[in-house]
Amino acid sequence: MTDQVFLDYVSNFGKFQQRAMFGGTGIFKQGAMFCQFISGRFYLRGGGKLDARLNALNCVKYRQVKRQCTATVNYYDVTALFIKGSEELNSLMRKSIALAVEQKNGRQLGTDLRIRDLPNMQLTIERMLRKSGIEDVDTFKDLGAHEVFEMVKGTYGNNVDPKLLWKLAGAIEGVHWKVLKENKTFNQRVEHY
Repeated sequence: MTDQVFLDYVSNFGKFQQRAMFGGTGIFKQGAMFCQFISGRFYLRGGGKLDARLNALNCVKYRQVKRQCTATVNYYDVTALFIKGSEELNSLMRKSIALAVEQKNGRQLGTDLRIRDLPNMQLTIERMLRKSGIEDVDTFKDLGAHEVFEMVKGTYGNNVDPKLLWKLAGAIEGVHWKVLKENKTFNQRVEHY
């Protein structure tokens, strides 16, 4: 299957945006990614009741191989359904789009906010925080950047990059960490640390 065949099929579900993601093409509706095309395979975003249905159809989750680990993400390989011309795929596409947009809008309203949705945060930092005992945004903000940084150091040792402290502080303040570094008040608080 080629990118163009994939894009032609997706265009049946309305206007969308596309962006390079995970070494392939991610497809977005209203800023929410709902499917991707990687190395000739078509992956559809799961979530909620969709997961059970996709599993029942023997669709396997996408596994992204990184240098140190393999990450399994909530996108299911629906290539076989696409090739068979399965009518059910159309229904799954509509449900996936609706769920992705709903979850995206919920995060923007502050509900269902993940740590990685905050400025300066990413999945790897979110995982570090979880491993250190910080499970959600409220706990993260309640503890504050210094306490969270100490917890991460307790889990990973004292050789944690000091830049992480700036990133944590920026996430709590809602700004990029380099902007904080230029702020003298914040700079003094973090530097003495």
